[in-house]
Parts: sequence; structure tokens; C-alpha cells
Amino acid sequence: MSANSFLGVFAKSPIKPMIEHIGLVHDCAMTLKPFFQAVYADNWDDAEEHRKAIVKKEKAADDMKRQIRLNLPGGLFMPVERTDLLELVSQQDRIANKAKDISGLITGRELQIPKTMVDGFDAYLQRCLDATDKAKQTIGEFDDLLEVGFKGRERRIVDSLISELDSIEQDTDALQVKLRRQLRTLEQDMNPLDAMFLYKILDWVGDLADLAERVGARFELMLARV
Repeated sequence: MSANSFLGVFAKSPIKPMIEHIGLVHDCAMTLKPFFQAVYADNWDDAEEHRKAIVKKEKAADDMKRQIRLNLPGGLFMPVERTDLLELVSQQDRIANKAKDISGLITGRELQIPKTMVDGFDAYLQRCLDATDKAKQTIGEFDDLLEVGFKGRERRIVDSLISELDSIEQDTDALQVKLRRQLRTLEQDMNPLDAMFLYKILDWVGDLADLAERVGARFELMLARV
């Protein structure tokens, strides 16, 4: 095979699009920060604008996922298994989907976070977004891993990032338990449906961290097969 032909195959590597995709996904999730600031302030017009931004970003991530699937090359020059990449991009995309679901449920019911829960909830949200950021950092090492043959210092960096991601996910579990206990003391004074949906929101925000951890786990599994 000529050098030009080889470069043509290599140029189709999905690695850079995978990195770009996790960037879009994380940006979508991060829009929950200004979204919830508007929710805390009962500013539903601003919340709706941020929800629209989340929907737009989720669609951009979904479109890129589709392009990766359609253009994912096969053959001898793939550094990793095609099926592993397909599963990885699906795991990444679920983070953006969850951000859209959260914003949709909140605005659909104009669901307020009880004032006494705002500080704890915001810390919980931030920690879950820390997890999506760590997933972004982990996948961001993909290119460098490829250059060094998936070993050495870069591999140790990725292993460390995945370990940090697991630790963050454990933190979010503990924070969720505290918030659920706090909500239990307040629910008798709330609209029962609002209380039920707020429990769901606590679960869904926690899912951001769970899904980010699964991205790291899927990436780790993929590397174990290289």
C-alpha cells in the first residue's frame, strides 16, 4: 500500500470525532449549571432558554454520534475493536440525553428545588458534572494513547483518571443519600407529585455521574483488549 493510501485510511480514524463528541456531551451537561441557577431564582423564562440550549446541544451530539456510526471504518488499520467504539460513543451520548431529560422534566412542571435544599443540591449537581468533566479528560487522552501504543506514561495517566472518576461517582452517591434524607423531612409539606418528581430528579442528576463512570469503565475495557 502506498503512503498516500495508508494516510487515507488513517484519516478516517474515529478517534478525533470520539474526542469531539465527548466534548459536545460535556458542554451539554454543563448547561445544567445556568439552567438550575434560573430554576433556583424561579426565573422560568431564563430556564426555558437554557433548556432550549441543552436540547440544541444534545441534538448536535446525537448528530455526531450518528456520523461516527455511519463512517466508522473497519479493516486491519483500526487500533481498537469497532464494536467497542460503537458502545463507547453510545455511552457518551447517554449523558447528553440525560441532561435533556432533566431540563425537560423541571421546566415541564416548573419544579422548584426547596430553598433549604438549594446549597446541597447545587453541590451535588457540581460533583456530578465533575464526573462528566473527568470522562471528557479521559477520552481526551485517546489520541496520545494511540501515539504511544496504548502503554507507558499515557496509559498510567488514563488509569489515574479512571480511578478519580470512580471516586467522584462514589462521592455523588453519598451526596444523593443525604439529599434524599433531607427531602424526606420536607415531602409532607410539598405537593405529593412534586415530591415524587423531585426524587426522580435526584436520581437523574446522579445518573450523570453514573453514566460518566460507565464511559470510563467502557474505555478501560476497550484498552484491556488492545
